[in-house]
Amino acid sequence: MNICVVGSGYVGLVTGACLADFGMNVTGVDKIASKVEALQKGEIPIYEPGLRSIVRKNMAEGRLRFTTELGPAIEQARAVFIAVGTPPRPDGSADLTFIAQVARSIGRHLNDYKVIVTKSTVPTGTGQKIEKLVAEESGSSQEFAVVSNPEFLREGSAIDDFLRPDRVVIGTRDPRAIEIMLEIYSPLRVADVPFVVTDVESAELIKYASNGFLATKISFINEVAALCEAFGADVGVVAQGMGLDSRIGPKFLHPGPGFGGSCFPKDTRAVAQLAKEKGQKFRIIDAVLEANDATKERMLAKIRDSLGDLEGRTVGVLGLSFKPDTDDIRESPALPIVEGLLADGAVVRAHDPEAMPGCRELFPDVVYCDNAYEAARGADALVILTEWNLFRALELKRLKRLLHRPLVIDLRNIYQPAQMAAAGFHYVSVGRPEGRPAPEMAAVAEERA
Repeated sequence: MNICVVGSGYVGLVTGACLADFGMNVTGVDKIASKVEALQKGEIPIYEPGLRSIVRKNMAEGRLRFTTELGPAIEQARAVFIAVGTPPRPDGSADLTFIAQVARSIGRHLNDYKVIVTKSTVPTGTGQKIEKLVAEESGSSQEFAVVSNPEFLREGSAIDDFLRPDRVVIGTRDPRAIEIMLEIYSPLRVADVPFVVTDVESAELIKYASNGFLATKISFINEVAALCEAFGADVGVVAQGMGLDSRIGPKFLHPGPGFGGSCFPKDTRAVAQLAKEKGQKFRIIDAVLEANDATKERMLAKIRDSLGDLEGRTVGVLGLSFKPDTDDIRESPALPIVEGLLADGAVVRAHDPEAMPGCRELFPDVVYCDNAYEAARGADALVILTEWNLFRALELKRLKRLLHRPLVIDLRNIYQPAQMAAAGFHYVSVGRPEGRPAPEMAAVAEERA
């Protein structure tokens, strides 16, 4: 089956490469000529583990190609996937300008029955707008169907998420479109992946509701962490006790400096705006956004409390991306912390395996270092902002020698307080008493005694 994927950004590139890996003939379209030229050479513009190899493999086998020519790609396709950006407007609502442009282009090139698939995250009701625009441009001369097929890709594990998803959501009222979508995703049906087949509006809302709920879990555990600090409790134990309840589950119960990235902040604001447009108030989501902003401020206050006056202090920073295994710094909670440190007069020495190029223009005064140890050299404190795996096994003796003061502020809780205290560090983490052994360590010690 011939498929056109419009937009070769993060979602479009992953979608196109994985559909090609399913055996589809995929044409990826993007209006940025330099990006298309790079992709034609097998050069990937984003960092995502496994993406380069799957793109190059399917290009070599002739199932994946890239072009700037949208019209021919639409005309040759049975299904057209829309994967363009929906950036937030100042009020938090999604800007559907690019969606509308693509819908009109599809209408102009509608030469037979096609399934128009929305892969971009869009507000509920967008499918109806796409249907209207395509019909207007085509003059209703050809039949077509609009399908909502939201993506649930996690940056850093997007390939695995696409090839082995928790579920596939298909929203349409057209039986013929359902058959085509099930054919496209036939490898996942064979693998017994659950399929949710519903109407367009419900499918669109599933995406927003899912991200809103996950963001709620993150903000909730960050509020619990603040409570733990007030009472001397351990948020790790509290989260474990909560997560063992099958109704709650352990995922997304890890405290830190707040959620960020391209999805959670944008989607939570968008769903709050959707509610306002219908005369409603999404009170929980409003509270989630407020709590997330407060968490970022609390993390900066934690650094200030640990160091005192930041004027002239040197602070080593580990991690700038919003999560590990990505170079994405959009709404990264690390950014306002770095900004606050610089505003308070601190000298910032930073290292991130992938995100430093994107930060150089934002923070030209930051000293960008080749590795974690260079970031720590001469610093009055080392702050861990992103839980990259290479930060989890630092040589503590070497680190202590390099730091001006043995102060580590771990905002991702990747080390244990007792371990750091034994190594001679003043160790500050989130929602945990300083110097207390991890519960499993304490249990082992008691058992041996």
